[in-house]
Amino acid sequence: MQLQTHSIASASSLGINMAGAFFKSIHSAAPPSPTTRNTKITVVGVGNVGMAVAQTILTQELTQELALVDIQADKLRGEMLDLQHAAAFLPRTNIVAGTDYAITAGSDICVITAGARQRDGESRLNLVERNFHLFKSIVPQLVKYSPETILLVVSNPVDILTYIAWKLSGLPSNKVMGSGTNLDSSRFRFMIADHLDVNAQDVQAYIIGEHGDSSVALWSSISVGGVPVLSFLDKQEIPYEKEHLEAIHQSVVNSAYEVIKLKGYTSWAIGYSTANLVKSVIRNQRRVHPVSVMAKDFHGIEEEVFLSLPAQLGRGGILGVASIHLTEEETHSLKMSAEAIFEVQKHLHI
Repeated sequence: MQLQTHSIASASSLGINMAGAFFKSIHSAAPPSPTTRNTKITVVGVGNVGMAVAQTILTQELTQELALVDIQADKLRGEMLDLQHAAAFLPRTNIVAGTDYAITAGSDICVITAGARQRDGESRLNLVERNFHLFKSIVPQLVKYSPETILLVVSNPVDILTYIAWKLSGLPSNKVMGSGTNLDSSRFRFMIADHLDVNAQDVQAYIIGEHGDSSVALWSSISVGGVPVLSFLDKQEIPYEKEHLEAIHQSVVNSAYEVIKLKGYTSWAIGYSTANLVKSVIRNQRRVHPVSVMAKDFHGIEEEVFLSLPAQLGRGGILGVASIHLTEEETHSLKMSAEAIFEVQKHLHI
């Protein structure tokens, strides 16, 4: 016996103009401006991180249309339906999904969370090469359908993959960025705030460089309520040990590993961090975030690498990099971080 499937008929398909019945046009109303259009955001990859990013973008009302892309068709459709079923509790957003990148057409910003996980005993270079091949099937397709888009890479290792995305896209470097140390800096601010018993929002602190073991904590520029912390301690002759400061930085570096050890993966913090970056871009907030940018010629870096520096974000993507003062030691550490990234990157054939 053959079973027939029937789709649910909409009111409009039955010839009933429900919207026209419930709502009447205002007298002499002008049509929508032809220069305005809805905001559209694409998220590539519907794993734990991708869905945390998508969910946070929705709840923060950052877009009118959200496109999800993945190679796993069943999981993709399931995630789309799960979000669509929450429509009554969310701002009105058109949520679409597909394995074909045509669905991403006209995206203002494309967030890439897809990526291969590191296998036990696998070298970093081998992981990068596997993700390089994956990005070859993602980045050109995104740019094909959204040539004016901004690319935001979240997949790890984020700095090298942001460089790969830039090379594959052909976009100007200001239109390509990585999530970088935005989350690391948030963790850093939290730990400093916890030590000083203040609100983390009152702490100004950055971690720059590689999103990883060679990251650099900018202790010289940390301030709380506008008060530079280290210079205040020096003036008040309050002793502190450099080893203690480094222990705080190391806690930041290890914090993601701890979360992964406890729950198997990280998702919510990076979801909020990424949505925070998307918000600054989409709403042209011109806020400063430590994100992975083309760092050549900044602070004496000679290599063509992407690493995190405090950058101003807006509708144009990277609007500029902050002229932040670094000590000699911080500059040296940043250059070492750049060299660590380049050492892996130079083996790629792009």
